[in-house]
Amino acid sequence: MIELTGWEPLGISVDWAAIEGELGVPLPTDYKELYEVFGGGVFSDSVYFLGRDEGVSFDFLTQWRVSLSVDQDSKLGGVSGVDPYAIYAPGGKGLVEWGSTEWADEYFWLIDAERPGDYPVLARSNDVGAWDRYDMSTSEFLYRVLADADFQPFGIAQYDLGTTFKPGSGAPVDGQPL
Repeated sequence: MIELTGWEPLGISVDWAAIEGELGVPLPTDYKELYEVFGGGVFSDSVYFLGRDEGVSFDFLTQWRVSLSVDQDSKLGGVSGVDPYAIYAPGGKGLVEWGSTEWADEYFWLIDAERPGDYPVLARSNDVGAWDRYDMSTSEFLYRVLADADFQPFGIAQYDLGTTFKPGSGAPVDGQPL
């Protein structure tokens, strides 16, 4: 990903133990490495990568907390926004979102507390309800989205958007947040 984007690694320090303690499972190692290099932000002006920037729009943990709250709110009915799955709750099995696109594609890990270390990527295009499962790492999935024009329906290389990265509001760009 570094070569693909020409990005200079940020070397972000994160208390992963605290985050994983809240989730009750370890996060994928390659995701943690990606975040430490890039932080949260936008690839190719269209693919949003959620990181760990407390209180900002690119923070996956804040988004997970909100999604879990909504998913478990009985006043909203029994249908999950990620049906037929549920949002991951500590100790259980479910989805945690780590990315999306400007076209409303969504990227999740399917996490099962009984199978730590096994994190297939579940993705759906803007056609909500149709899920695709990928038994690959976060890094490989993201690379294929950005660089493989044949990676359908999620590959964006055919649109010739370039393979850039812009940090989200938690990290400065030339001293200025996005």
